[in-house]
Amino acid sequence: MARTKEFNEDKVLDKAIEIFWHKGYNGTSAQDLVTHLGLSRSSLYDTFGDKQKLFVASLQKYQKQSQDHILQLLETSENIKKTLHDIFKQAVIESLEDRITKGCFMVNTSIELAMHDTSVAKIVQDNIKVMEDIFTQAVQKGQDLGQVSKNMDARILARFIFNNYSGIRVLARTGEHDKQRYDDIVKAVMSVL
Repeated sequence: MARTKEFNEDKVLDKAIEIFWHKGYNGTSAQDLVTHLGLSRSSLYDTFGDKQKLFVASLQKYQKQSQDHILQLLETSENIKKTLHDIFKQAVIESLEDRITKGCFMVNTSIELAMHDTSVAKIVQDNIKVMEDIFTQAVQKGQDLGQVSKNMDARILARFIFNNYSGIRVLARTGEHDKQRYDDIVKAVMSVL
């Protein structure tokens, strides 16, 4: 008779996100996973297959959570320009408070693995497309409401926004804690809108 699992897979994925985000894929050993997740190797491998499959499942969960959060903020916004500013402000706050310089899990992954792992590259590319679509819809909404400049196509602005949003996360990964540097980036982004 098969044993029932005595752990919550969703909570295990949350813990896996934490360790992969902090240490990266290559920096996380099988023993790190066993210790951090509180599972035996057999439970880990029986449930998730292997380290790479666990990593992909973790990355996909992180991707969905991040996309859903930003989409919800922008879809319910009555002032797109202000909401975009708030999203950037939150990224700055998180970057300044990030004492372990973890940056963004998706951005870190794109730098570490996308060039070497086609399944990870696909997730990263899909994330870029979805985020560009989310920001494009928001910019178009802002333009329709007269809150965002119509001097540039919504898709072009969305790419600019997403690139700078990702750039803030890369800067955080370097350990940058100069608030003025972040504020200057946000100010420049907002001036374009």
